[in-house]
Amino acid sequence: MGKLNVSMMRYLSSEDFRVLTAIEMGMKNHELVPGAMAASIANLKHGGVHKLLKDLCKHRLLSYERGKKYDGYRLTNMGYDYLALQTLSKRNVVSSFGNQIGVGKESNIYIVANTDHAELCLKLHRLGRTCFRNVKDKRDYHKHRKSASWLYLSRISATKEFAYMKALYDRKFPVPKPIDFNRHCVVMELIAGKPLTNVMEVDNVEALYDELMNLIVRLADSGVIHGDFNEFNIMLTEDEHPIIIDFPQMVSTLHPNAEMFFNRDVTCIRDFFKRRFGYESELFPKFSDIERIDNLDAEVACSGFTKEMARDIDIELGIVSDDENEDGNCSIEDEESDVINEVQEEENQCESRYKKKKTNAKQNGSNSSDCSSNYSDDRLECGSIRSMATTIHPDEIKKRVKTQMSNKNKKENRKKCVAKGEASAVTRNRRENANTIKHSVGIWE
Repeated sequence: MGKLNVSMMRYLSSEDFRVLTAIEMGMKNHELVPGAMAASIANLKHGGVHKLLKDLCKHRLLSYERGKKYDGYRLTNMGYDYLALQTLSKRNVVSSFGNQIGVGKESNIYIVANTDHAELCLKLHRLGRTCFRNVKDKRDYHKHRKSASWLYLSRISATKEFAYMKALYDRKFPVPKPIDFNRHCVVMELIAGKPLTNVMEVDNVEALYDELMNLIVRLADSGVIHGDFNEFNIMLTEDEHPIIIDFPQMVSTLHPNAEMFFNRDVTCIRDFFKRRFGYESELFPKFSDIERIDNLDAEVACSGFTKEMARDIDIELGIVSDDENEDGNCSIEDEESDVINEVQEEENQCESRYKKKKTNAKQNGSNSSDCSSNYSDDRLECGSIRSMATTIHPDEIKKRVKTQMSNKNKKENRKKCVAKGEASAVTRNRRENANTIKHSVGIWE
């Protein structure tokens, strides 16, 4: 993902952003956008798209990649950030960019300022860093394009968070004031406080505990459950009042697992207060005590966040089960265990064969001397095989197999190494055209 460097934004022209937007539009149904398509979508008055594409790749706003059959450009995370910041800048929401104040598994937090020099909080959603890893194995770029890229999942996650934040703020819940959002960026009020996880002592522990429990009940009465109500998602102001943050994972109280999410939120607060402040109370809310008085979940679902988006993001969050079974490739460790099992099985078979022949030799030893000689020969042969299997330690076998598989993978990777760039693509196209002409010559004769 890398750090966000906005120093290049001041040097980009409107044509550069037009080309970035063209690549973004092409990625709706393409994994890699061809240069010809980017030029067609951008439709610059004086042309020059090819040169702009090369410059944007140099600044890592775009990435030129060579696929199995096609070559093209894709939008990087930095390029997507630039598009969102440019739009927010045109709306006079963001005029200056500050330092990074927080980082999580799904987002980065920065300080920004508007045209009035008022400090705001900018949240950049970064899905795909350590979560939602199964999407890359399941996505289909042409049939299911709504889950085609991490950028789209980040965008609908930001849309969901802004919708919940606005609905909660309108109902006087203690949440940051939502300002604006675009693509995967959410601009909100900057809270003058610190996370509850950094608070070591408070003046009134009982009052803070009661206020947090009442917040959980108020949310449930309104029809939603936070789903991640812990010390990391609660800000504490100077007067020791909590502010709730982070809303993409909120679920409805009508969800099949709503009671489990509700009890988990309550347990997180109870465990934290017991661990940090040594406070434990027998009074805590239960899911059966909820009295639904509002339909906040239904309202948010109707305000720009479609059901298709909700289904896609819920599947990736693990809230909705996905029945698709995927066949994974066997790992090196599985192959190692298979080899060890085969060796052990061979050893067991050899040992059982040895015992069986030994028994037969004892029964027929007094009647035939040939059987005795055969028995001795077979015993020597089986003993030889058995000694060969047992002299090599299983760890040594595992090490040798691992080395062998590693060398095999390196050889395969060397074969896959091909030159990247437009020059190799042109050469490949010429070679394919030459082969086509060569094989089609006999048709016209």
